[in-house]
Amino acid sequence: MARYTGPVCRLCRTEGTKLFLKGDRCKSDKCPINKKRAAPGKDPKGRSGKRSEYGTQLREKQKIKRLYGVQEKQFHLTFEQALRMSGVTGENLIRLLECRLDNIVFRMHFAVCRNQARQVVLHRHVMVNGRIVNIPSYQVKPGDVIEVKEKSKKLAVIQDGLKEIEKSGTASWINVDTDAVKGTFVQYPRREEVTELAGVKEQLVVELYSK
Repeated sequence: MARYTGPVCRLCRTEGTKLFLKGDRCKSDKCPINKKRAAPGKDPKGRSGKRSEYGTQLREKQKIKRLYGVQEKQFHLTFEQALRMSGVTGENLIRLLECRLDNIVFRMHFAVCRNQARQVVLHRHVMVNGRIVNIPSYQVKPGDVIEVKEKSKKLAVIQDGLKEIEKSGTASWINVDTDAVKGTFVQYPRREEVTELAGVKEQLVVELYSK
């Protein structure tokens, strides 16, 4: 299964914003965005001029795609699914990405970042409604109960993630029982509740794919 294996801080520098790909490091002074490091490449200043319409749309797509750790083909398939749904296509796209199992595992703090959450799911540590699911793109629905297997609850990676609940809390659309290491997906999130994408204009992605 294809996935990005290069330096993830480079992706944040490319987009000029935090994508929260490395857990605690993204919240520390070590984050290259906090240090205001230039974008990667030989001449970043030479590429800092006004972007074309296509360039602006492309950057919005890349921000969303990289934030959720989705490859191009899968992102496009998700967009096509959002297009077939009723309602606003851009908001449907965000909702589908938020409802991915690896993202929900991250939101419940069973991992410190989405890449780590993806591994936790792939390695069969997670159950949905009592059954093991090892598909990161699995769509979680309201009422679904996500739980870490009993044998996996003491894993360091999961315990480190649970410590983040005391620091940052949990998303408003989920409930988490830290003692049982399980949580319930209560409802679909509203667009304004996804604060990591507060500055992103998903409508530009819709325009990009509509060409």
